[in-house]
Amino acid sequence: MSTEAASQLDAKLRTLTTQPGVYLMKDAEGVIIYVGKAKSLRSRVRSYFQGGAQHGIKTREMVRRVVDFDTIVVRSEAEALILENNLIKENRPRFNINLRDDKTYPYIKVTDEAFPRVYVTRRLVKDGGRYFGPYTDVRRMRQALELVKRLYTVRSCHYDLPKEVPARPCLDYHIGRCKAPCVAFQTPDEYRGMVDEITEVLGGHTRLVARRLKAEMQKAAEEMNFERAGELRDAIRQLESLEHRQQVVDVTGSDRDIVGFARDGAEACGVVLQIREGKLLGREAQFLTNLVDEDDAEALSTFATRIFADRLSRDPEGMPPEIFFGMDFADRPVLEELLRGQARRAVRLHVPQRGEKVQLVALADQNARHLLEERKLMGNAAAERAPDALYELQEVLELPLVPRTMVCFDISHTQGTEVVASAVFFENGEPAKGEYRKMKIRGEWGNDDFASMHEAVTRWFSRRVEEGKPLPDLAVIDGGKGQLSAARKALETLDFPQQAVIGLAKKEEEIFLPGRSDSIRLPRRSHALRMLQRLRDEAHRFAITYNRKLRTKRTIRSELATIPGVGPSRQKALLARFGSMRGVAAASEAEIAALPGFGAGLARKVLESVRGPEPGPGAG
Repeated sequence: MSTEAASQLDAKLRTLTTQPGVYLMKDAEGVIIYVGKAKSLRSRVRSYFQGGAQHGIKTREMVRRVVDFDTIVVRSEAEALILENNLIKENRPRFNINLRDDKTYPYIKVTDEAFPRVYVTRRLVKDGGRYFGPYTDVRRMRQALELVKRLYTVRSCHYDLPKEVPARPCLDYHIGRCKAPCVAFQTPDEYRGMVDEITEVLGGHTRLVARRLKAEMQKAAEEMNFERAGELRDAIRQLESLEHRQQVVDVTGSDRDIVGFARDGAEACGVVLQIREGKLLGREAQFLTNLVDEDDAEALSTFATRIFADRLSRDPEGMPPEIFFGMDFADRPVLEELLRGQARRAVRLHVPQRGEKVQLVALADQNARHLLEERKLMGNAAAERAPDALYELQEVLELPLVPRTMVCFDISHTQGTEVVASAVFFENGEPAKGEYRKMKIRGEWGNDDFASMHEAVTRWFSRRVEEGKPLPDLAVIDGGKGQLSAARKALETLDFPQQAVIGLAKKEEEIFLPGRSDSIRLPRRSHALRMLQRLRDEAHRFAITYNRKLRTKRTIRSELATIPGVGPSRQKALLARFGSMRGVAAASEAEIAALPGFGAGLARKVLESVRGPEPGPGAG
């Protein structure tokens, strides 16, 4: 940045207002690279350029490119929120979080006309029409549209009524599919009443409609109009079929939106489950990319603002009275104020803490996880879906990535001898035995588990780098604060300070995190805890097995060392060839004599030592 540009930027910063508004950061070419909102423009914008401010990587790079900025003052935070959303969608700044629909799912549209039409569209246009969806199950959408056509005589023509009027009714009138409002055979009030009922059905409010249809069917049957009664019976069945396809998730029959969220590194997925009259009617999802410095709450705020602001623009009357989130975020009160002001009804945003509502949020989170996994697996047939336990681990441990790859270290010794370490490796929650490693601890410090853990972690990570293999998403240390501290020091020495590492103490199943004095205790039934226990138990088994093997070899060598003429190299040869004392005892003299450094005489001495002297003539 030139001296002149820096001077102009400083001058602008000094004149900033304390009112709420939106700021637009620009680079040297005048391109908008970031859009943000602020309760106080002065304090928020100036915070970017303060020398002692602690910014993340993405924010530092953005600030480095800024040579100018614009501000737009508004009356409230709620207005700033909606303006920020519109400007981001219009300008797509490179340093803002990006949101993308998972697919272009279809909607059913009820047009904003004097005599509305009902049809399928994939384009959302701010023209006053009401949109129902998006429908992730296209077959269910077709059923809903067919039901509307069976029950109601909504027009299908494209006349701009009442400006354009045909000379006579079309074929739909003659076959009973339209009551010809175009030629005034149906009044606007009658037609509007019918459309209001259609929006109730599409919005999931079917009880009153079903009750009316049953009454009409009963009346038609009493009047001997069996053809009409049969048509109504089929329509009722179709209405019930449409209901029964939905999972009943709320026995109170409430209207709610449930927001789920899942993140893996720089990508995340947000999901909204739409519950109407206690039935799950639809799911709306968007993916978030370019997440670098933002925490989960900030990403969730961006998703919620974008998706509900869009909902307001296309269907303000369809906003439910309650929206549930799995975590709180700073803009929740502001978003609630915005929705309440424009939805023409009271809308409350909750973060439930217990009971059935928490289970609903868990269901939404699970949907988000599965969609995010699906996106990651696209085009990679060999990849496997990460289990929910790994997402739970990520949430509990506040990890930046889903721990798809994990290594666990354990130390085993026999009263300070045969000190060994194991490192077992899991991929997507399953053992990857080809990546298992075991090692003898070289340090002469006996039963000092902390020093042994430091050596094991140092050697394993060094070898991993030498082999050009990626580092694990999570390292688990079998032990408490002391073992974790030793592992952390080893990682810092290797210049891996960002490596995620935890300690798992077996006695109380406590999880220890670096820099945190109190431990985490998960419920015994937690899938995340069971995953850690399985990993830890496998590391323990692998270390114990290796320790026992070395201990057995030491015992055999001790026994062989008592045989005159059998030194360390000959002991090693016997063990390599026969494996155990039992194997040596079962060998023939010729087999032992054939080993390097052995002859017939030494072989005879070995067998006499391990078997005992053979009885002489006449013994027994």
